[in-house]
Amino acid sequence: MATKFKVKKGDKVVVTTGKDKGKTGEVLEVIPSTNRVRVQGVNMVKRHTRPTQFAAGGIIEKEAPVHVSNVAHIDPKSNEPTRVGIRVLEDGRKVRFAKRSGEVIDA
Repeated sequence: MATKFKVKKGDKVVVTTGKDKGKTGEVLEVIPSTNRVRVQGVNMVKRHTRPTQFAAGGIIEKEAPVHVSNVAHIDPKSNEPTRVGIRVLEDGRKVRFAKRSGEVIDA
């Protein structure tokens, strides 16, 4: 079942569990149907690809998706993991904010 995420493409996150624990990176893709995200430089796997008309074959290393529960936002102020809340501003806009520092994540 797909759910609404507080993680979006382009967010800076840190991996909290697994073999890549502690690694940080930018979210490349959000996959709501499986509750997963692809993070730059995290959970790297090798794929053997056949040559095509457009790309050469060989062994390509790329990011595999990780579950969204295994990543945490990075606080813009302190560069530490934080939970995310949603706040409505005076002008009616909904923005995400870091619960650790209160800093607004959305520009």
